[in-house]
Amino acid sequence: MNVDLLKRLCEVPGIPGREERVRDLIEKEIDGLFDEIEVDPMGSLICTRKATRKGRGRAAKPVVLIAAHMDEIGFYVRHVDDDGFLWLNPAGGFDPRNLFSRRVLVCTDSGDHVGVMNPGGKPIHISSPEERSKVPAVEDFFIDLGMPADKVRKTVKIGDYVVMHEPFLEQPESVVSKALDNRFACWTAIEAIRKLDRARGAAGKHGVDIVVAFTVQEEVGLRGAVVAANRVGADYGIGLDVTLSCDTPGVPSTQRVTRQGDGAAVMVQDSSMISDHELVDEFCAVARKHRIPHQRCILGRGGQDGAAIQRSGGGARCIALTSGTRYIHTVTESMRKSDAEAAVDLLAAWLAQAS
Repeated sequence: MNVDLLKRLCEVPGIPGREERVRDLIEKEIDGLFDEIEVDPMGSLICTRKATRKGRGRAAKPVVLIAAHMDEIGFYVRHVDDDGFLWLNPAGGFDPRNLFSRRVLVCTDSGDHVGVMNPGGKPIHISSPEERSKVPAVEDFFIDLGMPADKVRKTVKIGDYVVMHEPFLEQPESVVSKALDNRFACWTAIEAIRKLDRARGAAGKHGVDIVVAFTVQEEVGLRGAVVAANRVGADYGIGLDVTLSCDTPGVPSTQRVTRQGDGAAVMVQDSSMISDHELVDEFCAVARKHRIPHQRCILGRGGQDGAAIQRSGGGARCIALTSGTRYIHTVTESMRKSDAEAAVDLLAAWLAQAS
């Protein structure tokens, strides 16, 4: 597993609307893998690899659009107060319980500055039991950059962006990081195309035009994918993303969605999309043929970029390919390496036989 690439992808900052640093990293990484690369007006990176195998007598090759969003949840600075504290507006969904006492990275024109995030209020030593039991709202949190107010005002402007500042961790069988949602998908797309590119014979050929869209602004409503999908006009769509793995204490087994270690997760349904049932069967058949560990899953709440492809233009046959991830939308997002590798293997194997 190319852990180094996943680490670099996860650690680079890029919130909805400010994905340019992620895009720059990906552009360098995919050099030579695609026939055409362009950046659309919204900032998504659209990469096309033409079919390398003759089709079934068709003049035009079917087009497969793979969507992998580049953005992570984060914040924009909405106010700098007289004391130099930064107040924030979220870009993506946060549970305030996960925001206490966090180190953050404030990204400005002059560079990245490490700060600390806490909610307004009294420390435990002088607070009442009632005050300690209150869970602050996201808008109650502020950032302290540890510098004088006048310097803060010269350094930070309204609209600068903020991400969590937590190093990537490799465990014996798992990886842990902020932004696995959804740099995992960017990694999967790159590694699957690289696997096709390196394969010899039939395993490296594909009878479809493959378009990988590294999309923007998914965390605030699939916005980049909508534009990319209408631009491409695909016959098939694959949304790459993480999904919940609630195989942890405190969650009933009936609500776990996926179980870590059981392989790539083929999404049947989420709240944004119902996958094409024939594609679900096809992906699972390919997985069985190549002995790739996999599991089917349904996510009751949550969506991904495949939904935008499904509803674009005249519509497309779509599916979501995911990997079970614990503690999503925190700095401890956790994924099994074997599940991530299975997703790469399954995507590459399906693309090799698609026509």
